[in-house]
Amino acid sequence: MPREGQFVDTLTVIGVGLIGGSLAGALKERGAVGCVVGCGRSTENLEAAAQRGLIDRYTTDPIAAVAEADLVLLATPVNALIQTLPTLAKHVRPDAIITDAGSVKCEVINAARTTLGEIFERFVPGHPIAGREKSGSQAAVTDLFRDHWVVLTPLEDTDPTALALVRKMWEQVGSRVRLMDPASHDEILGMTSHLPHAVAYALVAQLGDQQRNDEYASMTAGGFLDITRVASSDPAMWRDIFLHNGETTADLIREHRKVLERLETLIREGNAEGLQEWFESAKSLRSSLENAKEHQRSNPK
Repeated sequence: MPREGQFVDTLTVIGVGLIGGSLAGALKERGAVGCVVGCGRSTENLEAAAQRGLIDRYTTDPIAAVAEADLVLLATPVNALIQTLPTLAKHVRPDAIITDAGSVKCEVINAARTTLGEIFERFVPGHPIAGREKSGSQAAVTDLFRDHWVVLTPLEDTDPTALALVRKMWEQVGSRVRLMDPASHDEILGMTSHLPHAVAYALVAQLGDQQRNDEYASMTAGGFLDITRVASSDPAMWRDIFLHNGETTADLIREHRKVLERLETLIREGNAEGLQEWFESAKSLRSSLENAKEHQRSNPK
């Protein structure tokens, strides 16, 4: 039984990287969990997490990791997450709650529904809208989720008790929880997260294709580095996101190509007035986005 101040006794985190490690560390820091069991493929990464106090013990065996878990968090790249579901279906306790931190929801939910069977109702799909371009447990920080959105995408058959506990978990670390349907999540995050990463990777790839690559690299301006910062993110994670939200991302890339074509036309035509209006409109929208973000920081609840 959880002690006073704890919302769960044993939490198992599969994937002790930036997200999983930060959440585990934040919950331990607040005394909200009794024991955190870490699980992953890299013993070195797990040892580092244990040394930092993010987890209490660890194993590379997911069967052993979930044996005593009251709550299981899947915080791996999406492919690995989906591949772990059959293990949970067979070995997790029937009263355990399962949640995830995957950046794609529709395909994860479909896989969970197919795989988890009777315990699917205790699966609460989630996605914290927070992160950095660094990965691994060494990148974990316990204030990562403070005043950031966490989207939960429960289904009609999701157990309300499970949903309430997962919501409480995220609120314990300072997150703002928002409920959303899975398709809307994938569409919105496709525009606000997946497409920007595609553009960043594409810009770096374009620079790499230049014949005078070394000269270009040595003269990269601050703007280029700012725009492409997220291209330092985990390649495996973004490979999986693009594959599992593929149609949405590809459609957005096609739309973005049309936007660039409109800009190209204005430039080739020497349309000063059109360029001015185009840039002013973008600047105004960008300012409104920043103001909304600042308002959120100033009014966390």
